[in-house]
Amino acid sequence: MSAKHVEAMPESGTEIFIPLNKLKKSAKNARKTPHSEAAIEAYAASIAAKGILQNLVVEPELDGEGAATGFYCVTIGEGRRLAQLLRAKRKEIKKTEPIRCIIDSTNDPHEISLDENVTRENMHPADQFEAFKKLAEERGFGAEEIAARFGVTPHVVRQRLRLGAVSPKLMQVYRDGDLTLEQLMAFAITDDHARQEAVFDRLPYNRDASTIRRMLTESHLAATDRRARFVGIEAYTEAGGTVLRDLFTEDRGGYLEDVALLDLLVTAKLGREADAVRAAEGWKWTEAHLDFPHAHGMRRTYPHPVELSADDQAALVAAQSAFDRLTEEHQEAEELADDVDARFGELEAEIERLEAKRQAYNPDDVARGGAFVILNHDGTIRIERGFIRAADEKPQPETEEGSDAQAPNEGETDGPTAQGDDGEEVVTEEEDDDRPLSDVLVRDLTAHRTLGLRLNLSEQPETAIVAVTHALAAQIFYLGADVHIVGIQPVKTDLAGHADGIEDTPAGKAWADRHANWARQMPRDVTGLWTFVAELDHDSRMALFAHCTAFTVNVVRLPWERRPRALATADRLAEAVSLDMTGYWRPAVRSYLGRVTKARILEAVCEGVSGEAAERMVDMKKVDMAEAAEQLLAATGWLPSLLRTAKPKDQSDGLGEAQSGDAYSQAAE
Repeated sequence: MSAKHVEAMPESGTEIFIPLNKLKKSAKNARKTPHSEAAIEAYAASIAAKGILQNLVVEPELDGEGAATGFYCVTIGEGRRLAQLLRAKRKEIKKTEPIRCIIDSTNDPHEISLDENVTRENMHPADQFEAFKKLAEERGFGAEEIAARFGVTPHVVRQRLRLGAVSPKLMQVYRDGDLTLEQLMAFAITDDHARQEAVFDRLPYNRDASTIRRMLTESHLAATDRRARFVGIEAYTEAGGTVLRDLFTEDRGGYLEDVALLDLLVTAKLGREADAVRAAEGWKWTEAHLDFPHAHGMRRTYPHPVELSADDQAALVAAQSAFDRLTEEHQEAEELADDVDARFGELEAEIERLEAKRQAYNPDDVARGGAFVILNHDGTIRIERGFIRAADEKPQPETEEGSDAQAPNEGETDGPTAQGDDGEEVVTEEEDDDRPLSDVLVRDLTAHRTLGLRLNLSEQPETAIVAVTHALAAQIFYLGADVHIVGIQPVKTDLAGHADGIEDTPAGKAWADRHANWARQMPRDVTGLWTFVAELDHDSRMALFAHCTAFTVNVVRLPWERRPRALATADRLAEAVSLDMTGYWRPAVRSYLGRVTKARILEAVCEGVSGEAAERMVDMKKVDMAEAAEQLLAATGWLPSLLRTAKPKDQSDGLGEAQSGDAYSQAAE
């Protein structure tokens, strides 16, 4: 190497300023994995706010003959070089911006690069959290400003500030290694140190983060609760309510702290909705309830088909024609314009409104009856109409028209009587011909008539179906109607008391629609029910019989009941009707996955998807695991063992041909 070149190169250890465009990445740098974009952004933000706090270490670049090229290879500080290049690209600095560097041509570049990345200890996270908190409190920096100065997002800053606000007692426990970062994050859901410490003191052996979070929010209400969705977070906060938010998990809106206030808002809004229904529809009364009052004890009436008025019929035809024209005009379009889509929605709503007028309640029932306004489990309103209170029922005549019953024997008789050996009154010759038959004789004769009915009915299965269907329908669709003579009593089990929200599921709505469809066809006077049932065609009669029978089915398992034989019968019935619960139930977070252990979730994924899929989820938090499992299992048809139906051993007996309908995709017939 010539003396001229030696003199041109700075000595090792010299601090000099080198133009940015004269710095290069060193091929001898031990770091081979490129810096992430986030890291470079963070460097750039920090340098923009505070300058380069640590010199770059470089060595002169030499050509093949050992001569200096005028460029320098960065041994330590490649991230800072990239950050400055990013700033130059953004026109924040010039490409020739002088960068303070230290020349090192003595040490091995690879070794000192490795030393820079290995021989150091990161700041303890607790120190970092408290340092961010100090910046906010002592220098008045907001989350956005701190984020800009350190190259992180404002959300990350808010998370660190929240962690810095955890009780000093718990922060020390974290420093000592007796709390994990995940557990500390769970405590940070609230900034109330007393509550944090109280929960810590009563933590069970299992210190899972979800347990900590649940204990801190046990007196609160999740923003996903139906009451919160009904009122709305904005209305709640405007009324003075506060919301606790978790910055470290997907809390879906946080937790409402003032549950009493929320309940007042819910009651008031439900009451307003009930008043609006009564005013708009003319019911005598409306009642607002969170849940349907199944023990109401009232008779229910249903709407019956009516003819549309001429104006409504014309409006329906016009709306349907407009809908058909619009459909034809855009049938080839892959995507509808916003105005066209809006027009489709308007026409569909108008058609639905007019079609609804084809069913109407009897005006007398509306004048005497009422409706329940109920809060659905998705936070929407449900209106159940047509209930008649006992006090509003029309008085019934003492003797129904057409009855064969004899009037009771009242007062004194005109002629003398004598007693037989069995206590029955014996009619003497002097008695009037129109004297009522004695009670004993009436019982005797009607017992013989009952026997005759039994003999004849046992030989006529079709009429037996009519009689049983009549008896079931009379008790199911009419309140207190004592008209049946077949000693069969339907026992209904209210499923809503066993499965929260079951009425709001597609299957629950399908059953309610099917029941209402039959109710609408029933004669208003129960005395006409026999004729109604008898005049149905065979298929319709059997359909009504099946519906009434199904109404009484109960396979609910209760912890205090022991019905092994009945439950075995339930399995046989499920096989006979080819029950496939995938048509009625899906493994969702709310229905199953969020209510079982992580082990059960993994078992479901393993059975429904694969063992590999379950293995990939092992380290997830339970909330995340449940949500991921719901997505994975959605299209698999997986069912928990309690909902599975075994395949019949013999499917040739004709009992397993009926297929269960998919309530998620089919309307009730």
